[in-house]
Amino acid sequence: EVQLVESGGGLVQAGGSLRLSCAASGFTFDDNSIAWFREAPGKEREEVSCISTSDGHTYYADSVKGRFTISSDNAKNTVSLQMNSLKPEDTAEYYCGLDPYSTNCEVLASWGQGTQVTVSS
Repeated sequence: EVQLVESGGGLVQAGGSLRLSCAASGFTFDDNSIAWFREAPGKEREEVSCISTSDGHTYYADSVKGRFTISSDNAKNTVSLQMNSLKPEDTAEYYCGLDPYSTNCEVLASWGQGTQVTVSS
């Protein structure tokens, strides 16, 4: 059974940093991809970053490019999202999701329970 567990969220002031972690189990990091996406009230769901578990290729939404960094530790089955220079508009529930069939996060089949990130101004 695929399980994804997010952690690391919290309350931070604008300009601060947080590091989110996604602990994955029930599958191997091979020829699939993991995304971080976020949901905030009144806003559309946004995929902020994606990483291929096969070659480490990454994608970032324009809204976070240069501020967020995604990485994976295939030996530990974890994916992290380092978030720097946080802005109030980054406030959202953050989820990690698995696309088991492609390496570019096309369709997420599983995701975790989320972790809340709140950025105060």
